[in-house]
Amino acid sequence: MIKILFVCHGNICRSPMAEFMMKDIAARGGAADKFLIMSAATSAEEIGSDMHPMSQAMLRAEGIPFEPRRAVRLTRADYEKYDYIIGMDGQNIRDILRICGGDPQDKVWKLMDFTDEAGEDVADPWYTGNFARACGDIRKGCLALMKKTRLAAGKTV
Repeated sequence: MIKILFVCHGNICRSPMAEFMMKDIAARGGAADKFLIMSAATSAEEIGSDMHPMSQAMLRAEGIPFEPRRAVRLTRADYEKYDYIIGMDGQNIRDILRICGGDPQDKVWKLMDFTDEAGEDVADPWYTGNFARACGDIRKGCLALMKKTRLAAGKTV
């Protein structure tokens, strides 16, 4: 089983969109049982909150199922639990490394690093207001990550 944790600042916009999008991609590919996919925050600001209504609207528009959830915070123990810890932007990566105490097993990645736009951030729609762009970038990143994990498992997409 491949274990993926998506991480953003508050766990109400980008990381839960990525969580449910990746779950949908895995399910549509007949591989839902091969993945554990979750999301978390680097901050405590929104702990217990559900996904932002605009993130929910983006998933609905894409036809991606989701369920009510509560934002949770990344912990040091998560580093051992997951194979991939995927941040949305450079600040997320710095916070992940601080919380996890580094990345000795090369598990921490930025989502866009799996795409042709390596190094780019998934801009935070909480600040930009552009949920559609964040959703599009997340879709690109999730599809590219799925391709990487399927190829690593010896399967084609």
